[in-house]
Amino acid sequence: MNKPIQIRGLFETHLTVSDLQRSIRFYCDIVGLSLAYEMPERDAAFFWIGNPSHSSIRSMLGIWSIGTTPISMRLHIAFEVEKIKDLLSAPQQLKAKGIMPLSFFGTESTEPSVIGWMPAAAIYFKDPDGHLVEYLTMLDEKIKRPDLGIVSWSEWLSQNR
Repeated sequence: MNKPIQIRGLFETHLTVSDLQRSIRFYCDIVGLSLAYEMPERDAAFFWIGNPSHSSIRSMLGIWSIGTTPISMRLHIAFEVEKIKDLLSAPQQLKAKGIMPLSFFGTESTEPSVIGWMPAAAIYFKDPDGHLVEYLTMLDEKIKRPDLGIVSWSEWLSQNR
């Protein structure tokens, strides 16, 4: 049996909020987080916790207006995976253990999804209670591609050659 994916640390967590703009002000002005990205079309915002350019002290908080979370999210936790090769092997390892690997959009997937604005690659799956778990690896910051949105790993590779 394969060893479990090597977890580097907790990368992100997400909360649902009743008023997105009020919560953005709260997390910026009161808590002191740095707004990383706002997605008005999805009623969501993301904040860096720590210094986003130092991978050893970086994590993220996502806030979503009630009813707008992706993949019918109940609760969500993301673990940062240090090596891209580990992330790329995760779908096969999950399937071998009877767990369905999911894309960002909640469909079964054999490869990670890439979030172009970060940029990061991620594969998702559900725990026994239906909570969404994510393995995520940050990609080279020099190749941010918010114009691509969220794409498959193979599409990301073809768009960045």
